[in-house]
Amino acid sequence: MPKRVLTALGLAAIGLPAIIFGGVFYFLLIAIVLAGSAWEYVRMFRAVRYEPNEIVTIGGVLCIATARFFFADAAIPLFVLSVLLAMTVHVLAYERGRDLAPVDFAVTVAGIAYLGWLGSYLLDLRQLSQGGWWLMLVLPIIWAGDTGAYSIGSVYGKHKLTPRLSPKKSWEGYFAGLLTSIAVGAFFAYAFSPLGPQPLGGLITPLEGGLLGLVIGALAPIGDLGESMFKRQGGLKDSSNFLPGHGGFFDRIDSWIWGAALGYFIIHFFIL
Repeated sequence: MPKRVLTALGLAAIGLPAIIFGGVFYFLLIAIVLAGSAWEYVRMFRAVRYEPNEIVTIGGVLCIATARFFFADAAIPLFVLSVLLAMTVHVLAYERGRDLAPVDFAVTVAGIAYLGWLGSYLLDLRQLSQGGWWLMLVLPIIWAGDTGAYSIGSVYGKHKLTPRLSPKKSWEGYFAGLLTSIAVGAFFAYAFSPLGPQPLGGLITPLEGGLLGLVIGALAPIGDLGESMFKRQGGLKDSSNFLPGHGGFFDRIDSWIWGAALGYFIIHFFIL
């Protein structure tokens, strides 16, 4: 527990200023997190003897994230080039005797798409007008859902949500997390809005905040379960031990990826 608390405090000391000030500081933080997650992703699949290309996977993720933040028009071409490069590398691997190279190629491309393209919505969300405040609306919704699910599920959980993937998760915990996500979404929307045009005055109502919490709370846990699926196939408890008491980078952002993407589209198309 002391390690977990100290790590959480350290992450907050770095993450909160990055969210507040944004810009290159925030980009560098997210780039490090996505690159670390990509390295862990490769490691998880190598545990079951697949061979996604580490350089192409991590490089593709970083190139896409960089383009999405600084050169938006280059993001799609870089994604296409990453896929073409992955195919080239794995064709050569097959020719050298790697019979599973076609599957390796699929794993490499999936990592680039999931962590590079979807993960970059953590950057896009911060790039919105008043993006720091939007980010501090979406992230607490995710955190509240996790906390509510764990707190209630660990005490009252009786009906297993996913017996194979995560036996400790329950439907009771899931619905508790959903309710806390809705409540926190509505509360933060109310708390931010009365402050006037800065930060979010007039841009979102408590009802819209609650609906945002409903969507994110209902769907973001799939990100957690998806990462658990990757770990379970390799018999791994955590994606890595890089963050003492918290596992790895991917363990921290598995739900964030879904929450940021969902939050971005809802805010961009239905609220702003």
